[in-house]
Amino acid sequence: MELKERIQNKQARIAVIGLGYVGLPLAVEFAKAGYRVTGIDLDRSKVDAVNAGRNYIMDVDSQLLRKLVQAKALAATADYASLKRCDAVHICVPTPFTATKDPDITAIVSSAEGIARHLRKGMLVVLKSTTYPETTTKVVRPILERTGLSAGRDFHLAFSPERIDPGNKQFTTATTPTVVGGLTPRCGELTRLLYSQIIEKVVMVSSPSAAEMTKLLENIFRSVNIALVNELARLCERMDNVDMWEVVDAAATKPYGFMPFYPGPGLGGHCIPIDPYYLAWKAREYDFHTDFIELAAETNEGMPYHVVNKVIAALSDAGKAASQSRVLVLGVAFKKDIDDLRSSPAIKVIELLSPKVKALAYNDPYVPAFREHGIAMKSVKLTEAAIRSHDCVLITTNHSCYDYSRIVRQAKLVVDTRNATKGIHSPKVVKIGRK
Repeated sequence: MELKERIQNKQARIAVIGLGYVGLPLAVEFAKAGYRVTGIDLDRSKVDAVNAGRNYIMDVDSQLLRKLVQAKALAATADYASLKRCDAVHICVPTPFTATKDPDITAIVSSAEGIARHLRKGMLVVLKSTTYPETTTKVVRPILERTGLSAGRDFHLAFSPERIDPGNKQFTTATTPTVVGGLTPRCGELTRLLYSQIIEKVVMVSSPSAAEMTKLLENIFRSVNIALVNELARLCERMDNVDMWEVVDAAATKPYGFMPFYPGPGLGGHCIPIDPYYLAWKAREYDFHTDFIELAAETNEGMPYHVVNKVIAALSDAGKAASQSRVLVLGVAFKKDIDDLRSSPAIKVIELLSPKVKALAYNDPYVPAFREHGIAMKSVKLTEAAIRSHDCVLITTNHSCYDYSRIVRQAKLVVDTRNATKGIHSPKVVKIGRK
């Protein structure tokens, strides 16, 4: 039976490599649509959790996951041999960068090698991991073609970037349009057909490289604009009577030609802090230097350092030396109302601030404990006693569940990096973006 027909009658077997923030929601959507899905992950804890019907991703419905596993529509394994029974394989693995800001696509290469061991005619392989242009054609394709099978003739190959926004209830895997670039028109059409079974809108582009560049543009657009407001925020801190938060809100009333972005303690998540460096690395292959893009990334990377200096200065203005002060950090997830720590600027702030103060603790109702960059901490209870016992409360993630009026009232000093205390007028509150 042809793959097209197997997709249409829900007989196609689906595999998802990588069961993290992208892979697990994707696997659940395919299983919910009536396909048999196998998730592959080398992390045994994730495999065991999925097979037990235990959810670990906030964007996944726990009851639905349990139901799909019980119905044997979804199962997980660490064994690539399960691909022998699969028709379409999706690569959803992490793509970090190295200490020198070079791309680390080790997981993509490993996944492609695992697929190659079980590749067969008619199979569809879709790379979804964020990466630089030409990864699909110049990295994944050669690995798969070592089998003697030819991409576009014997098997199908495409790139379709993930667009997960953790915690977003409106735009989910199913409701966010997806972009597809096939190696050939046939590759693209089969991928479009498959994704149209679970995603409301599929946007086709001419090639995998165009799809890869689309993903980078989306995230670098945000990086550059956030860098702009971060730089202007630091300028506003030197001026009298100019509040960057007020300025952005006022500019946002213009009904055309402006999109609001807001300052903060730095960038977080898997893609936005990383993508500028992926593109810059690739650009050098063509004797092209992305100075503007890299400068924006550097501006955003400097914000945790600026926040630390802001805390030290605020303590000093309050008559307290940093070395004798106790600081309570509120929120360590990279954005509000989620438990995702990936590249969270709060972790960097903690790493930088810890050696400079007498004691540092944190509270985050979504993150009871963490171990990152050699730092291991547990969340403390956010009691009145805890707030009053610290010399400074530093808001790094503006979770909706916090009662900011109470926090300001009980705290000796508040440094707010997210405008969480908007509308609360107190001399105890110090914000980035205003003097």
